This record gives sequence, structure tokens and C-alpha cells, in this order.
Amino acid sequence: MDFITLAKNRYSVRSYSEKQIEKDKINKILEAAYIAPSAKNKQSARVYVVQSEEGIEKLRALTRCVYNAPTVMMIGYEESEQYVNEMEEGIVSGQQDASIVATHMMLEATELGIGSVWVDGFPNTKTAEVFNLPKSVKLICLMPMGYAADDVKSSPMHEKCRPIEEMVKTL
Repeated sequence: MDFITLAKNRYSVRSYSEKQIEKDKINKILEAAYIAPSAKNKQSARVYVVQSEEGIEKLRALTRCVYNAPTVMMIGYEESEQYVNEMEEGIVSGQQDASIVATHMMLEATELGIGSVWVDGFPNTKTAEVFNLPKSVKLICLMPMGYAADDVKSSPMHEKCRPIEEMVKTL
């Protein structure tokens, strides 16, 4: 499948079967994360794989947006390792680096027949504390993933896009 078809086929899955993702497929998803580009190759992104019943329950206590997924990736970045733009104060790369990693993971999961959803609706700092992550690690998203339940289909909003001219401007 070509890239555009793959990207169009990806949609947010919010209902999962109980079947756990096979180890070899998790490894491919993590390899996609590992090879993702980062600013100045600083590689500040961090990925935490949550599959234990205890870990999933901790996440469910923090947000309703786990959607009974058997695996949840917590994706963030190490503040001390992000690129800092010396030409303009406040421009740093951690969120961008982690977002690129998350996108790679979503697309690889789709190619492997695994559904996922990007979740922003969670208490970032409290989640990091509950999992005893270093204070310097900033979570940017959760990514529940697994095999979609039998009755799952894409949201009607999946097909709605603004005209491309609103996004792309030629200067």
C-alpha cells in the first residue's frame, strides 16, 4: 500500500478487542518510533509501553480515554535533551520530536492492522507522577492501541476536511 492510501486508511479507534498485540508487532511499532527524525538528532522522545493490568488500571483512573485498549503508549520527551533554538527564545523541539515519534507509531500500527487513537485528554503531569517518571520527562500524549472491536468504524468526522487551500499557502 502506498503512503497516501495508508494515511487515509488510518482512523481513530475507540473500541478494542481483548486480544493483546503480539510482541513482534509491538517491536515493529517501537522500531518505527526509534527511527523517527528529531531536531538536530537530539532524540529527546520517550515511549513508555503500558500493558500490565495494574498500569492500564492506573490510566483508567486518570482518564476515560483509554477505551479498553490492551496496550497504551505514553509518549513524551526528556526536557534536557531537546534542541533549543539559539535564534529565538522559547523555541524548543521536545513536543515536535515526540509528535513525530507518535505519528510514526500510529502509521506503523495501521500498516500492521492495529488500531490506535491519539489522546490529549489526560492529566499530563499527574500521569507522569503516578508512573514515577522523572520530572524532566514531559508527556505529550497517550496512544491506546490494539485490535479494533468487530463493530468499529471510522467516525463521520474522519472524512471531513477543510479545503486544502485553507492549509496550504503559496508565498
